[in-house]
Amino acid sequence: ERFDLNHLILCVVGDYKNQLGNQNRNLKLIQQLDNASPMWVKGDKYRIIQVISNLLGNTLKFAKGGRVLVNAKNDRKSNEVVVSVKDTGQGLDPEILPRLFSKFASKSFQGTGLGLFISKGIVEAHGGKMWAENNADGRGATFFFSLLIAS
Repeated sequence: ERFDLNHLILCVVGDYKNQLGNQNRNLKLIQQLDNASPMWVKGDKYRIIQVISNLLGNTLKFAKGGRVLVNAKNDRKSNEVVVSVKDTGQGLDPEILPRLFSKFASKSFQGTGLGLFISKGIVEAHGGKMWAENNADGRGATFFFSLLIAS
């Protein structure tokens, strides 16, 4: 199915903003999309919602405050859309980083340790890639995934 990734992100982020508002946490969730025009991709919309929700859920679970920035950029050179979820939390443990997307990589006692593993599988099944890195300023981490632009 062909769908507008920008619209999907706005909907998912909107749901999480409502949850945050109800929890009254000191955390700002901001979406910053490349442009307001549609970014068409092909795939299972509900699985991509699952990926975005997992990334946001993890970020909100581990970030105690600060900002979470959700971004989508059209990379016409590689013919893909790159989505990023950047937080200002504690960052990723360098020890876990190489196996972050494997089963049970988390040191957390919350959750199953399968979310990132499943998300990466979904993205790869859609022909995309998924990766993460600590932010250059030493504050927080950014998770990325790419999907091919639908013709």
